[in-house]
Amino acid sequence: MSEAIQRRLNDSPVARWTVLFIVATAMMMGYFVNDVMSPLETLLEMPIEEGGLGWTPSDYGFFSGAGSFINVFLLMLFFSGLILDKMGIRFTGTLACSLMVIGTCIKLIAVTHPSTETIHFSRFTLHASLPQSVAAASLGFAVFGVGYEMTGITVSKAMVRWFTGHELALAMGIQLAMARLGTAAALSISAPVARHYTLSTPLLVALSFLIIGLLAFLVFCVMDRRLDSPVSQQSSETEEFRFSDIGMTLRNPGFWLITLFCVLFYSAVSPFLKFSTKLMVMKYGVDADIAGFFSSIAPFGTILMTPLFGLVYDRYGKGVTLVITGALMLTAVHFGFSLPMHSATIAIALMVLLSIGYSLAPAALWPCVPKIIPLKCLGTAYSMIFFIQNFGRAIIPMFVGRANETDPTYTTSMLIFGFTALGAALTAIAMLVVDKKRGYGLQLPNIKI
Repeated sequence: MSEAIQRRLNDSPVARWTVLFIVATAMMMGYFVNDVMSPLETLLEMPIEEGGLGWTPSDYGFFSGAGSFINVFLLMLFFSGLILDKMGIRFTGTLACSLMVIGTCIKLIAVTHPSTETIHFSRFTLHASLPQSVAAASLGFAVFGVGYEMTGITVSKAMVRWFTGHELALAMGIQLAMARLGTAAALSISAPVARHYTLSTPLLVALSFLIIGLLAFLVFCVMDRRLDSPVSQQSSETEEFRFSDIGMTLRNPGFWLITLFCVLFYSAVSPFLKFSTKLMVMKYGVDADIAGFFSSIAPFGTILMTPLFGLVYDRYGKGVTLVITGALMLTAVHFGFSLPMHSATIAIALMVLLSIGYSLAPAALWPCVPKIIPLKCLGTAYSMIFFIQNFGRAIIPMFVGRANETDPTYTTSMLIFGFTALGAALTAIAMLVVDKKRGYGLQLPNIKI
């Protein structure tokens, strides 16, 4: 009887789409905060007496990569997956949302009370000097990054738990679309709000949004508990995650190809969006107040297209084909930005093309993971993917920040992004070859009729 109740709840469109909206709201708030300071680079680099923080492009590059520091160098993202598979979705998600709130509070304090003092680091072969505001904001972003990535893997596993056998790619596409809405909103409103109020106002708004996301996830916890039943609990005990399952995942070639693709693809997108606002101002002559809207074309475009491409994958398959196409589009975009053309119309056209590629690849990629990894160790698999992916997200902004100092035309930095995207496309082609040999079913539809 209890198993039948679980099946009816899981098969109820109202129940599963309500769950989707709730957890996607929490993720959307996290994405807003992740990019809320991206359009503020020019303001952050203004002198303190003029309302800025006196940062340099290298300082901003260090801060942009700081969101991955704890996840990568202290292995926290890897441990996040173990926590998820051992402690469950509800505990991990609540912890993740709380960490995002704490990290944003630290960033808010750093921006609200800037200091001209310099902090010196000297560990092993690493020697660095950072303004205190950069160090404090980077610490807050690093703490936020732990919760941000932990929320991502938790929401992904929640989608698989509630939508397997149903519209999984569509659900993940809608979740990604709502997340992109958070990114687009941050890129669009952050700079105007900061210019008309104070530099810290966008962060105060972001903190309020995160609290809303935390409350939304607590509502999900109540609904998700209803999905449990004595029968499902007995089943989960026989399929409980064991540390030996990590070896099974690591021996899977499909896992490594997806991981490598994520490293390259997202390293060519997420860091680019953090630098794109200033790119629009410096290379294409866009007014600083509206440059963020140019940058927001990509995430806004994904809001409609990601669910659409997810629905295509659910019904017709061809997941890897969609991934390859998206990576090739991204490659063309970055090489286009490297060309000596300065028309704002060209910039808009490239951002539109970027939005299509940015929709195609993720819409098909993430639903592929459950096809090669069992549910019991899915959290650990996602965490290892995100963990390795964060190396690129931590390192690429630093290279790009230094490249922009030596080459203010942005040609070098755009070539860095272009060749990274090209590597992602080649990896996706290898994924197609391995899928044919291993029979993962990545090209098959998701909906079971």
